[in-house]
Amino acid sequence: MMKEAFKLWEVLERESKTSVFRQTGMLTMGSTDNIFVNGTIQSLRKHNMAMDILDSAQAKARYPMVSFPDDFRFVLDHSGGILRADKALKAFQDQFQKFGGELHDGEPMVNIIPGDIITVQTTKGSYKCRSLVLTVGPWAQRILPAIGVHAPLKPMRINVCYWKERTKGEYGADKFPVFFQIPAIDGYEVYGLPSEEYPGHVKICLHAGPEIDPDNRDAVDDKWVIDKISEYVARHFPNLVPTPSIVETCIYTMLPDEDLILDTHPSWKNIIIGAGFSGHGFKLAPVVGKVLGELTMGKSPSYDLTPCKINRFFPKSKM
Repeated sequence: MMKEAFKLWEVLERESKTSVFRQTGMLTMGSTDNIFVNGTIQSLRKHNMAMDILDSAQAKARYPMVSFPDDFRFVLDHSGGILRADKALKAFQDQFQKFGGELHDGEPMVNIIPGDIITVQTTKGSYKCRSLVLTVGPWAQRILPAIGVHAPLKPMRINVCYWKERTKGEYGADKFPVFFQIPAIDGYEVYGLPSEEYPGHVKICLHAGPEIDPDNRDAVDDKWVIDKISEYVARHFPNLVPTPSIVETCIYTMLPDEDLILDTHPSWKNIIIGAGFSGHGFKLAPVVGKVLGELTMGKSPSYDLTPCKINRFFPKSKM
């Protein structure tokens, strides 16, 4: 899917006249037996993608602003980069409206009545349709069981932390790539982006957090997240102030295998579900939209969706 996603992001940029992607490369690192590092190398070779494999000395020469063990190996995937999420979302919405779509903000859905003709009830009215696509984010945990779909979805609050550069521009996108390390600290994953969104601030986040109710996301203790990511930054990014200067939040909707759900309702094939993107779905958004559209129109999907079926969690059930 990722190969097509790159092409479709380019289509969106061209049609909307909006720059949404900045190519910086994506760096990963770990010991020579690190499963993710070795898997990255194998995948890039399989798909004939450009990469650099660096030993510790080479990485230190290229990225002197970071500090990792001498026995680490580094892989730079040339194709990686930054998706400007706010601009991308606005570009999608503008294109959607351009082709006749309507946006109804501030109108929560309160009920779905399945059938050959589906009824969707909201706080402001009632709508009828022949097909319905449900991409309801963390609220899927509540909405899907109400229509007989049960999946082990877990909404998780993520602290999005930004760290001030001691020397402004040292970690700029022209000098430092996006990165992802697994495992990074105490078994957790960490990802980061160079200073771009907030000038002079690098985005580095723990890819984990406490489980939440999406309607009450702040009623959790997340001090452990800040403590852990602060320890990581102090250890590996010596030229950043090791206390976050900006902290925002977002929500992941996790599944046990961290793959996504792209499937039809087990009983009502005119209800199509996209859920559980596990913190890495946005980059696939244009392809996900295409596939959900194909399912809605009763077409054969462009990809084998077996890994995305709901019933993978209940192989012996009828779902």
